Amino acid sequence: MKKKFKCDIDCANCAAKVEEAIKKIEGVNDAKVNFVMQKFTLDADEEKFEEILKLAVETGKKIEPDFSVEM
Repeated sequence: MKKKFKCDIDCANCAAKVEEAIKKIEGVNDAKVNFVMQKFTLDADEEKFEEILKLAVETGKKIEPDFSVEM
């Protein structure tokens, strides 16, 4: 399942770090954090999507405390 969300992230370097960390989460097929568009795209296992989304946001906040996602 693939969904797009509006997100808030401060810089392109932070977006790249958050994206790489989220891609390492089990069940994530792909992730994109677009600094310019302030968009977060998550492609993850449909059965656990909500759980993976929550973990992805928590992971992003550990790297960049200002990272937020509108769900």
